[in-house]
Amino acid sequence: MSNEVLVHRDGDIATVTLNRPEKLNALTKPMWQRLGDAMNELSADDGIRCVVVRGAGDKSFAPGNDIAEFETTRTNSEQARAYGKVHLPAVAAVLNCRHPTVALVKGICVGGGLEIACCCDLRICGISSRFGIPIARLGLAAGYDEIQVLIGVAGRAATLELLLEGRVLGAEEALQKGWVTRVVADDQVEQEAYATARRIADGAPLVARLHKKFIRRLDDARPPTAEELDEAYRSYDTEDFQIGYRAFLAKTNPKFKGR
Repeated sequence: MSNEVLVHRDGDIATVTLNRPEKLNALTKPMWQRLGDAMNELSADDGIRCVVVRGAGDKSFAPGNDIAEFETTRTNSEQARAYGKVHLPAVAAVLNCRHPTVALVKGICVGGGLEIACCCDLRICGISSRFGIPIARLGLAAGYDEIQVLIGVAGRAATLELLLEGRVLGAEEALQKGWVTRVVADDQVEQEAYATARRIADGAPLVARLHKKFIRRLDDARPPTAEELDEAYRSYDTEDFQIGYRAFLAKTNPKFKGR
């Protein structure tokens, strides 16, 4: 199943592709396992500065889980718990990746596909893209971890709307309600997503990782400790800060080293 989730690296930008185009990239249990493994491997690689997550082809990011697989892997609560032990760590691996992540969304982005996209930091889609979580039509409930991801992106009201109505939104409505970051013409999605990744990768990687870390920490209601508050100041002691401010004064583009 390793060929159904592909990893390609182009310098400091990595691409993770859900590669099952004949099924619109519908997700299977082995795909979730491989996705989690791939994201954890990339997260540990200090040479990576941005990860683009996408589906193969132009028709779909992912329509969610392959319903045909339910007959063998999710017919009862016991099997569903076993599935969750693969699915939820994969979701966490995307969400907790140290590096900035960009979802490149073409076409359908529904159910588990929307969940993956919402775990990414930014979501770039085409005007014909569609978004939703019609899980109520299957008679299934989303779990706490999954719902928390959705609320973190679009808030309580928008999440309830998708879960309760099971409606599929167009790109412009999804943008209005916070499900996506940017909508472009269908033939410009790939170009814009990789241009976004390039802009991110050209920034200071240590700072990008710190900003992700700080934002995750602010989800916790506890006030930051003195040590945590001091962490931002330590960026002044990095080589990247020296490179950045000297380049600014010299009116040149900084070449950050990640240290």
